Amino acid sequence: MREADDTPEIRRVRGIPLRTIAPNAVTALALCAGLTAIRFGIAGEWDKAVIATIIAAVLDGIDGRVARMLNGTSRFGAELDSLSDVIAFGVSPALLMYLWSLQAIPRYGWLFALAMALCCALRLARFNAAIDTEDQPHKSAGFLTGVPAPAGAGLALLPLYLWLETGLDWVREPYVVAPWLAFVAFLMISNIATFSWGSIRPRRSVRLEVIALAALVGAAIFSVPWIMLSIICLVYVVLIPFSIRSYGRIKRLRAATLAA
Repeated sequence: MREADDTPEIRRVRGIPLRTIAPNAVTALALCAGLTAIRFGIAGEWDKAVIATIIAAVLDGIDGRVARMLNGTSRFGAELDSLSDVIAFGVSPALLMYLWSLQAIPRYGWLFALAMALCCALRLARFNAAIDTEDQPHKSAGFLTGVPAPAGAGLALLPLYLWLETGLDWVREPYVVAPWLAFVAFLMISNIATFSWGSIRPRRSVRLEVIALAALVGAAIFSVPWIMLSIICLVYVVLIPFSIRSYGRIKRLRAATLAA
């Protein structure tokens, strides 16, 4: 009879499923796109820097959907996504705006760039801290708390869009860029309710019109990108008061239901 310690235990080596790697690879690509935007900014290629930031936003928007589609969600992926967002939508836009405009007043301009990056990091830290919290009134109603990181990065670059389209020098002035960057940073860490994709529910009767509008917006982005990106940013800001009012109405209905 053989003793147990004479025979080495054969263990099956298990590999990592591909479905858990794919979404993390997309997130890593978004991180690389954000860093590439900084590289283009250093070289003064501002249009390419904006395009790289947009690519990072698109990749950030699909990595979560890829993870859910492949059933590859993980805590590692969530942490990697937050780190990628801080760099691609916090550090990268802050450095771009500093190199493009705020370095004209280096002592004070750097503070506004730091505010942008810091508020993005604080927003993502708040999101991670509340990820397992059951009581999230905004989320349960289909709203977001504050402006999300990709949207914040897009808003921060609005003066750059206008400058690329018009070439007006006053758009590049620090006294224009600095207050706008501070405003966007405030929106990112604020507690205001903003619309999310889940809260936008068009009626069935206008389904074809919505599809046509989305197609036209996509075509316009390729034809007149800087004008279209500027319009999207302005429309987003204009919709914020409506999102606050819409959430307030839902909040009152909830309170009335609980009271009843």
